[in-house]
Amino acid sequence: MTHSMTAFSRQDRDTAAGTLQLELRSVNQRYLEPHFRLPEALRDLEPMFREALRTRLARGKVECTLRFEPAGDEAAPAVDRHRLAALATALEEVRESVPGTAMPDALSLLDHPGVLESRGPDMETVKQQALALFQAALDDLVAGRAREGEKLAALIRERLTAVNTQVAEVRRLMPHILERQRAQLLERLEAIRAELDPQRLEAELVLLAQKADVDEELDRLATHVAEVERQLDQPGPVGRRLDFLMQELNREANTLSSKSVVAATTRCAVELKVLIEQMREQIQNIE
Repeated sequence: MTHSMTAFSRQDRDTAAGTLQLELRSVNQRYLEPHFRLPEALRDLEPMFREALRTRLARGKVECTLRFEPAGDEAAPAVDRHRLAALATALEEVRESVPGTAMPDALSLLDHPGVLESRGPDMETVKQQALALFQAALDDLVAGRAREGEKLAALIRERLTAVNTQVAEVRRLMPHILERQRAQLLERLEAIRAELDPQRLEAELVLLAQKADVDEELDRLATHVAEVERQLDQPGPVGRRLDFLMQELNREANTLSSKSVVAATTRCAVELKVLIEQMREQIQNIE
């Protein structure tokens, strides 16, 4: 299935530790180019996120933003009563040993190392939850890229059908174009009443017909169209190959235009170039 490089996913999850929110957005890019915005406490998840992206995506600029809001009660500090009791016992011993020693106030006691403990979230659990959230977002992003790719493929197939229509029209016109060209040349030669060698005249007519013959270009156009159709049905990334095929299609359209001897084939060549450019613009978004 053809995949686009453009998609967006946002996933939220409320946990006992707090709220996690993860956004993934991707746009077209020649290579896979990930960018991460992660909380400092979850920064070591980046290598795992990067590897997961590399496994699922081949191309695109991907921005990953992770936010974590700890739960209010989890973030509040608490007094370690055992630590505080041990400190009080030590202070009592100091006062007995050194009478008159000034005792610290409550704020000073709270400043003592270990008396206040932060009941922060279990970050290992949060990391596992963040990894699961990232996988859900990545699944959603890939599905979005697939849906967008399916629409792009449909648009491209419409243009391929139109290309085949133009190729068929040129094939239909070619016998009439060559016959008309021959008749016009003979009329001009008769008008000037020049004495010409009949064999030389026939050779010139054959050469002129060969220059105007575009069967090879039409065959190659049809072949390239068939290959584009085949690539659209291939699994995996096909964007670069499709881009190359657009270059080849454009080359044949240019040759067809340069060999044009009547307005009808010129119009067909111009229409072909317009269709090819429309396909090329869509292909820039295909993985």
